[in-house]
Amino acid sequence: MTRISPWWTPDRHQDRRPFLLARGRIKAAIRAWFENEGFTEVEPGCLQVSPGNEAHLHALSTEIIGPDLSRTRRYLHTSPEFAMKKLLAAGETKIFAFTPCFRNREHGPLHATEFTMLEWYRTDAPYEQVMDDAAHLLRLACETTGQRLISWRGAVAVPKGAADRLTVAQAFARFAGIDLLATLQNGSPDRDALAEQVQAQGITVRPDDSWSDLYSRVLAAVIEPKLGLGQPQLLIEYPTVEAALARPSPHDCRVAERFELYCCGVELANGFGELTDPDLQRANLEAQMALKHKVYGERYPLDEDFLASLAQMPAASGCALGFDRLVMLAAGATHIQQVLWTPPE
Repeated sequence: MTRISPWWTPDRHQDRRPFLLARGRIKAAIRAWFENEGFTEVEPGCLQVSPGNEAHLHALSTEIIGPDLSRTRRYLHTSPEFAMKKLLAAGETKIFAFTPCFRNREHGPLHATEFTMLEWYRTDAPYEQVMDDAAHLLRLACETTGQRLISWRGAVAVPKGAADRLTVAQAFARFAGIDLLATLQNGSPDRDALAEQVQAQGITVRPDDSWSDLYSRVLAAVIEPKLGLGQPQLLIEYPTVEAALARPSPHDCRVAERFELYCCGVELANGFGELTDPDLQRANLEAQMALKHKVYGERYPLDEDFLASLAQMPAASGCALGFDRLVMLAAGATHIQQVLWTPPE
């Protein structure tokens, strides 16, 4: 079997270099846009008490040894979210960061163990504002590279004009023939009701599948590949049970102020109207960790400072965007390693 040459060999680096130069131009354009909008760039630390508390995200851990030889477990964060929200509690109002993030069990054309997250927050702003931000940044990246047509694995989209908005319930009805909200009574998931509808569509249902398992299977296999075709698309109003860090929608308690930006079937960004109720946030994160322990046999600690800071945090909306994926689409790359200066071996 022929071994692919290392990324540092001159020939391979020259093949990747146009993408890397485009990465720099895109970062400069985005940084200039945020500064023009009155944002402050911040630098959240990567080592944290908690890496994040989403059940299906897997962290890398390390050990800090003190001068007295004491040992303390710390994690490389999966997102700078907790740290940046503490800065909002401290008095910052508009912040952004390009931050290294780390996730285990992720590898492939769209995934790397170490990657760059572009994350930003606006206080006293509706989450529709950060939706518009995310769509604008995609257009800005493409304008920077001169890319008029985005293509990924046969799908195409024109990054021009406003992104289309589609609720999760509409997407399930349109692409899977499933009435999702009918399986959420007062926000509580009815596993059997969803299983019946999923099975009727010819999709596998296993005896031990939870409501969330079935939801995720339909979303990944049936819906996501059809999102952002022709033009970028915002999937909005996620079920509350799938939005642990987002505030519930004021017009329907079954859904929350969470959105994701898609282009050519690729998820680029995940944003929220931020949940600031400390008690509800604690309950949501504890539920996520209970699920993680059930499925994977492990759990991560809660960041008590983060939970305490919520009492002082103003109303805000924020978004996390996969910067490497953005560069890939805007520069015409086909694999995430093409846009990383020093990709993992």
